[in-house]
Amino acid sequence: MADSEAHWYVAHTYSGYENKVKMDIEKTIENRNLQDQIFEVSVPMLNVVEEKEGKKETKQKKMFPAYVLINMIMNDDTWYVVRNTRGVTGFVGPGSKPVPLTDAEMESMGLKVDAPNVLFNIGDTVEVKSGVWEGSTGIVRQIDHKNRMVTINVNIFGRETPTEMSFDDVEVL
Repeated sequence: MADSEAHWYVAHTYSGYENKVKMDIEKTIENRNLQDQIFEVSVPMLNVVEEKEGKKETKQKKMFPAYVLINMIMNDDTWYVVRNTRGVTGFVGPGSKPVPLTDAEMESMGLKVDAPNVLFNIGDTVEVKSGVWEGSTGIVRQIDHKNRMVTINVNIFGRETPTEMSFDDVEVL
């Protein structure tokens, strides 16, 4: 199941459990420090105009009831985390093998999300290109793809200090 590239996968849930599953997976990502493997959990919503007693109301409805979309790198750990989340009945795909959504499928759903273009990994040494720490070097400790932020350890007064900055502010040495 090893695949080094992130793709969107679809997990089937009990009806009505989509948001609970999303929150539980996000909590597990934080607890197990999987931010560098599971990037986003989504329950796509659609604005629907309903007419009730002559008044028009806009309500949000789930675009795909009983499904949660997950942008992740598929491996044994991430498969296990998602598959064993309460409310998840399985991945969409033949048998127990998850099949990623194709770009065409993502576009047809109006969900095309550009994958963050990151040229560094955790443990890489990077140089800060702009800002207060311009010219400093540091080691990548955490990557937040969703917010396009990276946490690096910068040497300040002889001590390694975690510093958060934008992807655009660093480059690999």
